[in-house]
Amino acid sequence: MNADDLRAVQAPLKERYRAAPDAALITLRAQGRLGEGVSCKVETGRALIVAGLHPATGGSGQAACSGDMLLEALVACAGVTLNAVATALGIELRDASLEAEGDLDFRGTLGLSKEAPVGFQAIRLRFTLDTDASDEQLATLLRLTERYCVVYQTLAHPPALALSRKLDRT
Repeated sequence: MNADDLRAVQAPLKERYRAAPDAALITLRAQGRLGEGVSCKVETGRALIVAGLHPATGGSGQAACSGDMLLEALVACAGVTLNAVATALGIELRDASLEAEGDLDFRGTLGLSKEAPVGFQAIRLRFTLDTDASDEQLATLLRLTERYCVVYQTLAHPPALALSRKLDRT
C-alpha cells in the first residue's frame, strides 16, 4: 500500500466521522472464560488464547502471560501505526523491528509487599529501523507513531476503568 492508497481508503471514513462524530465512537470488546487449573481462555479475532500464571507466580509457562500479551499488544499497535505513518509520509522502511519490555515486581501481585506495586513499573518501547530517512523525518515518524498508537496512548494516559460483576446462577 502506498500513501495514495492509504488516503483513498481512509478518506471516506474521515469524511463520515467529520459529518457524524458519533459514528467514530466504537466499543471494542474482549471475552474470556475460565479454563482448567488457573487459566482463562481469551477469544481473539483470530484464535483462542489460553492465558495463565507467569512462571514467576507459579505458572508452568505453557499458557500465555497477560503481562506479555499487554506488551505484545503495544508492539503490534505501534508497529501497525509506524507502518501507516511511514506510508502516509512517504518514508520508505526497508525493515523495522520493535521490542517492548516492562519491569514487574512480582511481590506486589503475590501480595508479599504492600510497597511493591501490582503491575508494570516501567515499560520501554524500542524501534530498530532500516531506512534512508533523515533525522528530521525519523523524529516526525516517531512523534506521530507515539501520538496515534492507541495502546501507547492508553498506557500513557489511562482511561477511567470500572469493574462490575454479574451473577449467573442458572
